[in-house]
Amino acid sequence: MPWSVPALRTGRDWVRAQDPDTLRARWQRLIGASGEQRSDLFRPSRSRTLRSAVAQLPGRAAATGRLAREQGACPDPEPIRHGAFDRQWLLPDQRLLDAARPELWRVADAHQLFAVVSEAPGPAVVFSAELPDGHRQRGRGAVLPLHRRPGGQEPNLAPGLLALLSDRLGLPVTAGDVAAWTAAVACGQEPPQGDTPDAVPVPLPAAAELWQRGTALGRRVLWLTTYGARCTDPAADRPAGRPRMPGGQRPFVRRPVPDSPAGFPSAIAYDPEEQALLLGDGRIAPVPAGAWEYRVGGERVLESWFAERIPGEAAPGSLEAVRPTAWPRSWTTELIDLVTVLALLADLHSEQSALLGLLAAGPRIGAAELRTAGVLPAPGWAACPASVLAHREEGPEGQFALL
Repeated sequence: MPWSVPALRTGRDWVRAQDPDTLRARWQRLIGASGEQRSDLFRPSRSRTLRSAVAQLPGRAAATGRLAREQGACPDPEPIRHGAFDRQWLLPDQRLLDAARPELWRVADAHQLFAVVSEAPGPAVVFSAELPDGHRQRGRGAVLPLHRRPGGQEPNLAPGLLALLSDRLGLPVTAGDVAAWTAAVACGQEPPQGDTPDAVPVPLPAAAELWQRGTALGRRVLWLTTYGARCTDPAADRPAGRPRMPGGQRPFVRRPVPDSPAGFPSAIAYDPEEQALLLGDGRIAPVPAGAWEYRVGGERVLESWFAERIPGEAAPGSLEAVRPTAWPRSWTTELIDLVTVLALLADLHSEQSALLGLLAAGPRIGAAELRTAGVLPAPGWAACPASVLAHREEGPEGQFALL
């Protein structure tokens, strides 16, 4: 995947939240202030101030007037992926973001898949349907879209790779197949150690049977990591919508979450004997141990998810301090969805390990063959964004480019 884009950089934490209503409340607080108070709430940086003149994000309807005099409605919050599995919300307004990466927004649609390479313990690559903010345990990683254009057009793969794989395997190979194969082998291995933290080797088999086995497994991995948004196929037990555990194994709320005077559970814990997830006095069960122990970046995913939602230290009167005063019921639903995805992914680890063993023992398409075929190295243009003019993009102060 030659084209990668540095992860977006917000420059201020208040533009991201765990629910859209919080972002709307923060926006109203911002535009309700004026002068120095608005500037203090906004938190200017070298890249963005209240007087910065910037364009719309592609395909989004945010205003382009300077924030110093903004009185309009809140931009519609959009879902993003924070880390490997945490689905959060962002205000898609380039006036608020230090480095919004508009080239990524141009290709973000219902056909896109985004990959982020990790350099910390855990899956070497994670995929999402939402635009990832690139957050990871050690800094921020580059984002690699599967397609260079909207509508699932022009795969972001080394030119000639699909033709070579189709010829060698005797099968039609698509960009989605390559993504599925990558998910099967890279989401089940630790990241490599070295000087290229935003690259991970993806070994390619020379046997069609192994390729088919791996892509079938990878499609289930992608279906799970996108929460049922991609790679749907009811005939293959991948229906559209939220993944669910088999009957009798589905987690339910056994005691309401939370049950505390502060409105938030004080901690998250796990009872292995009862297979129960404990949030203060709240209780969700059954929760398999594999979901609780699932780690990314050396940390339990469920603990990291919980830490993002409990009230932290925020300066009184700041926009970060505008947040829910009690645990929303929707968060419990999201937590059950996350438990389900992690549990089902953990069940695939043994199959992924077996696939890697067969891959190591069998014939492979090596780098030398890719170089001989002219697939590697990828040409320089493949590492650059495509020219995309699918949206009428409004510039600063309502101006439009003349083409």
